Amino acid sequence: MREFATQAAPVSVDVPLISNQDVYMNIALIKEYHENMPRQQAERLAVHCLGRIGLEHIAYKRNPSLTFEERFGVMLLRAAMVKDAMILIDKPFELIPHLQDSQMITSMLKTIGDLYLSCHIYDYQWMQEKYGEL
Repeated sequence: MREFATQAAPVSVDVPLISNQDVYMNIALIKEYHENMPRQQAERLAVHCLGRIGLEHIAYKRNPSLTFEERFGVMLLRAAMVKDAMILIDKPFELIPHLQDSQMITSMLKTIGDLYLSCHIYDYQWMQEKYGEL
């Protein structure tokens, strides 16, 4: 089997957060299981990354109590924890239905740009106007 430099890391309604785990654990588990990172180190990294996108205050919340924007941010960080991540965002406006444009998504991606190798957004053709020049 051929090794690829990047690993697919989806952000999608089809890959939900673990509802009985705190936000920081949903993020930290990727480093713990994929790279055998010690639990405390992975948890510190998760909380630090949440802080980078202004969401450190939700670290101990669980999925059902999150807003659409918070849930998207957590799913994005979880995907970015995959080593050499190629983030695949599937229909982001389905994840954040009231969002008018992609500015929030673009801002988060730029803020954590050092955590992933590439990002691809997949959506319906008729949603193209929401993406502007992205």
